Amino acid sequence: MKKVFIDGETGTTGLQVRDRLVNHPNISIISIDPAKKRDVEEKRRLMKEADVTVLCLPDDAAKDSVVLAKEEGCRILDASSVHRVADGWVYGLPELDVTQRAKIKDAQFVSNPGCYPTGAILLLKPLVEAGLLPASGDYSINAISGYSGGGNALIERYENTDNAPIFGAYGLTFNHKHLPEIKTWSGINKAPIFVPSVGSFSQGMLTFLPIQLKGEVTMAQLQAKLADVYATDSFVKVNDFNAVEDAAAPFLTPHGLENTNLVELSVLSGPDNQSGVLVAKLDNLGKGASGAAVQNLNIMLGFAEETAVNL
Repeated sequence: MKKVFIDGETGTTGLQVRDRLVNHPNISIISIDPAKKRDVEEKRRLMKEADVTVLCLPDDAAKDSVVLAKEEGCRILDASSVHRVADGWVYGLPELDVTQRAKIKDAQFVSNPGCYPTGAILLLKPLVEAGLLPASGDYSINAISGYSGGGNALIERYENTDNAPIFGAYGLTFNHKHLPEIKTWSGINKAPIFVPSVGSFSQGMLTFLPIQLKGEVTMAQLQAKLADVYATDSFVKVNDFNAVEDAAAPFLTPHGLENTNLVELSVLSGPDNQSGVLVAKLDNLGKGASGAAVQNLNIMLGFAEETAVNL
């Protein structure tokens, strides 16, 4: 039985990691006394006892906990955004390429991916790597997430006040913290224009990447490549070309994958087969956060990565 310490287990991500791990047959959770959650020496003791510590903390607090981990030689899975492009850290997206699982398994420090970047990278990287999309292209990403992605303050606003917007775009200074992560791991040469938004629903996410092709490449080829790349991945499903949820009312919604570690990728084309949109659908708290964290823990500790990833 392996031991996992969740530093920040009372936050949104921490709670969902805990809820998954209580059903894990090979992992036991060690918890900090709430009265000592800011006690550095108590954290140090628990990190030393644990096989892996999961950081579900704000960025600055995560940095402080990593200092302790480095002093004690402990293994860390960091769910904050602070180490996703940092030297010495392995990016915790197992589907990134064929070598990534081995890197995660052997790493001392793994950074859990962001929710928006997960969808964007899974769409972009294999197509850029194959030369079907240019690394030098000008890309824009529009996305919507459930309000649970904003943490406790936004959850409180949506669930306990009357003034929460039905829809709201944000990140309008165009320097969102996810941009370096998307650029680095998708293989594009410059950061995309990224417009995230929040909707009046708890969980779920859609990420849209508009595409205008040139030359002989077609949207159907993009779909075929994605389907081939992810054919053996348990948690990535590539939908049929131009598939929508309901042909009679051709909507794509952010719903249907709540509490799972699944992501669905879609390629939707205009009549010319040269323009359209790439879409990723996932649960912002599942494959976008806690489900991915448990998947990474399984890889780090040598368990089947499907174990306990879904609620």
